[in-house]
Amino acid sequence: MKIPGVLLVCALALPVLGDEGMWLFNEFPKDAVKKAYSFEVTDAFLESLRMATLRIGGFSGSFVSAGGLVLTNREAVANCVAKLSTPEHDTVKDGFYAAVGADERACAALEASVLVSLEDVTSQIKEPVKEAPKNAKAAAAAEKAADTLAKRNAAIARVEKACAEKTGDVCTVVALSSGERYHLYRYKNYTDLRLVFAPESAMAFFGGDAATFTYQRYELDIAFLRAYENGKPAATPHFLKWSAEGVKDTDLLLVAGNPAATSRLDTAAQLIFYRDTSMPVAAQRLAARIDMLRNFTPKTDESRRTAEAALSGLGLKYKSTAGLLIGLRDERLLIRKVNFEKRLRNAVEHDPKLGTEGGKVWDEVTAAYKTWTPFERPYQILEQPAAQGSALFRMARQVLRLSEERAKPNEQRLPEYRDTALASLELGLYSPAPIDEALETALLTQYLEELKALGEKEVPLKAILGSKTPAQMAAEFVTSSKLKDVAERKRLAGDKALAMQSDDGMLRLVRALDEPARKLLKKHQETIEALAASASEKIAQYRFRIWGPADYPDATSTPRVTFGAVKAYHDRTESSVGFATTFGGLFHLAGAKEPFKLPQRWLDAKAQLDLIAPFDFVSTCDISAGNSGSATVNRKGELVGMVFDANLEALPSTYMYTDDLARAVHVASQGIAEALDTVYKATGLLKELGAPERKKNGTE
Repeated sequence: MKIPGVLLVCALALPVLGDEGMWLFNEFPKDAVKKAYSFEVTDAFLESLRMATLRIGGFSGSFVSAGGLVLTNREAVANCVAKLSTPEHDTVKDGFYAAVGADERACAALEASVLVSLEDVTSQIKEPVKEAPKNAKAAAAAEKAADTLAKRNAAIARVEKACAEKTGDVCTVVALSSGERYHLYRYKNYTDLRLVFAPESAMAFFGGDAATFTYQRYELDIAFLRAYENGKPAATPHFLKWSAEGVKDTDLLLVAGNPAATSRLDTAAQLIFYRDTSMPVAAQRLAARIDMLRNFTPKTDESRRTAEAALSGLGLKYKSTAGLLIGLRDERLLIRKVNFEKRLRNAVEHDPKLGTEGGKVWDEVTAAYKTWTPFERPYQILEQPAAQGSALFRMARQVLRLSEERAKPNEQRLPEYRDTALASLELGLYSPAPIDEALETALLTQYLEELKALGEKEVPLKAILGSKTPAQMAAEFVTSSKLKDVAERKRLAGDKALAMQSDDGMLRLVRALDEPARKLLKKHQETIEALAASASEKIAQYRFRIWGPADYPDATSTPRVTFGAVKAYHDRTESSVGFATTFGGLFHLAGAKEPFKLPQRWLDAKAQLDLIAPFDFVSTCDISAGNSGSATVNRKGELVGMVFDANLEALPSTYMYTDDLARAVHVASQGIAEALDTVYKATGLLKELGAPERKKNGTE
C-alpha cells in the first residue's frame, strides 16, 4: 500500500535538530528561528550579513568598518605575518600594529571575496533526463551518463562565462544536493589586502597544541586587514557594527562564514566502519609514533625543532582522530542516524518513482564496507597514510609516482597527478624541507616493524629486509638516500626511467611497496570510493526530493549562515563548564614557561585590565573548519565575537550535528576591545571599529 506523499512528509518531519544547519543565505529557516527564539530574521538582515561576510583562502572574515577594515583569525594571515618579520622586528613573536594607514603592510597572494549575489540556474544547467530502460546495457548507460555530464559541464562553463563578461566579477556555479540543483554565485574579489593588526603568536595560540579542541580557552586568535581598491581603502558600506553589549548566556547568535566540507550524508554503516575499524587502526598507529617521538633524544637544536614539529603534527592528528572516535562511540549519535535512515528509506521506498530499488543504496553501502573491512589495516599501512611522519618516505613515493603518472595521458592518471592538481603537488615536493636523519631512521624503523607485522603475504619482506632487522634497514635506506636535495627530487620526478633505475635507498623501498600498495588503492577505489560517492549523491537527491529547501545541503566551503545560542554545558565528566572565560582566568592559567607564558606587555597591563571581561565563549552554532574567522552577530546584527575553533566534542559533527556537548568557540568582542585598548593602545583601530570606551576599575 502506497502512503500519500503529503502524509509521508508529515510523518517523516524535518531532519534537523535544534540549532542544526549550515544554511544557504537564500534558504534560511526563518520560521524555525522565530519559533525557537522569538526573533524574526528579515531578508534585509540576511543581505547585510552576507554582504559583510568574506572568504579569505580557506578561512572566513567580515568587514567591520566602512573603510574596508576586515576582521579574521590570526591563522588566516600567518604567512603574511611571518614574511613581514625582519631582524629588527619579529612580527610573529611581537605582533604587528599599523597605527596609521601608511604603516599598513601588503599581504601578497592573500585575497578576499564577498558573495554579492546568488541565483538559481538549475534550469540552465540541467536538461530533462530520460531514464534508461531497466534492460539497457551497462556500456550504453555509462555512455549516456558521460554525455549528460559533458553537457552539464558545458552549460556550467557558459553560465559562468556570461556572468563574468557581464559583471566583471568572479562567477561560480555551485552544485547543491549532488546536482539536484545549481546556484550561480557571483563574488567581488579584493586582491589588495594589507595587514593592520596581529597579536603575538603567544596570545593568538595561548596554550599551544595542547589547547586545540579544548575548552576552556584563552586565545586572542584575531587579526585585522584592510581591503584596498586602486591604491585606496575600499568603500564597504555593508559592514558589521561593533556591539556595545557583548554576549550573555542564552543569547541568540548567528554565524556567517564558509564552512568546510561536511559528511552528513554518510550512512550508519559507514559510521560503524569508522568507529570499529578505520579510526581505531589510525589511532593505534599514531599513538605508537607519538610514544616513540616522546622518547626520541635529539642531538642538536635543529633536530629537536624537527622532532617537535613532527610530534606536534602527529599529536593534532591523534587528538582529532580520538575526538571523532569518542563521538562515534556515543550510542545516542548512532541511534539517531539509524532511526533517521529508517524513516528516509521508508519514504524512498514508498515513492512511486523510486520504490524498493531506490532503497537498496543503504544495503549496497553496508555490503561494500563489510567486504572492505579486512583490507583496511593493510591499506592504511601500505597506501594511505603509509609511513606517517617520514618526510623522506613521502618524498620518495611522490617522486616515483609523479615520474610514472607523467608518462600517462592525463585522463588515465590518478586524480592527484592530473594536470589540475600537479602544481600544488610539485610545490610541496620541490620546496626545501628540514630532514633529520636520526629522526627519519627512528620513524622508518617504526614503519618497517608495521610492514613486518603484516607478513610476507601482504608485503615482499624478503626484498625489503633481507636478513637484517627493521632498524638496520631503516638506517641503510635513510643514509643512502639523496632525496634531501631538491634538485635531485626534481631530476628523478621528471624521468620515469631514472626513478625506476635509481639506487637511492628510499626509492628502492617505495618501489618494493608500490605494486601491493597500488593493488589496494585500486580495490579501495572500486569497492569504497566509487560507491560512497554514488551513495552520497543518491541520498542527497532523495533528501532534496522529500524536503526541498527545508533541508540544508552538505557544506561546500561556500557562504553559509547558522544560528545558535550562547550556552554553558557539562563535559563528559559532568563538570560544569561556563559559557565564557575571562581575563582573570587567563592570568590564573599563565605560567613562566611556554605555551603559557604571557608577553611582558600583558603582564604590565594586568592592573589596568577588566579581569571579569569575557575573553572567549562558546555557543551551539553549527560550524566546521572553514568557519575559522567567521563573524558572530546578535539580534541587532552587531558583532559580538568571531569563531576560531570548536571543542573536542564537536568533531563528530562532521557526520551528524549534536548540541549536547559540542560547542563552537569564539573570541568575545568585549575581550578584543579590552585587549586593543589596554594592552596594545590601539586607539585608532578602536575608534574606527566604533567600540565603546572601556570601563576601568569601576570608572569610565
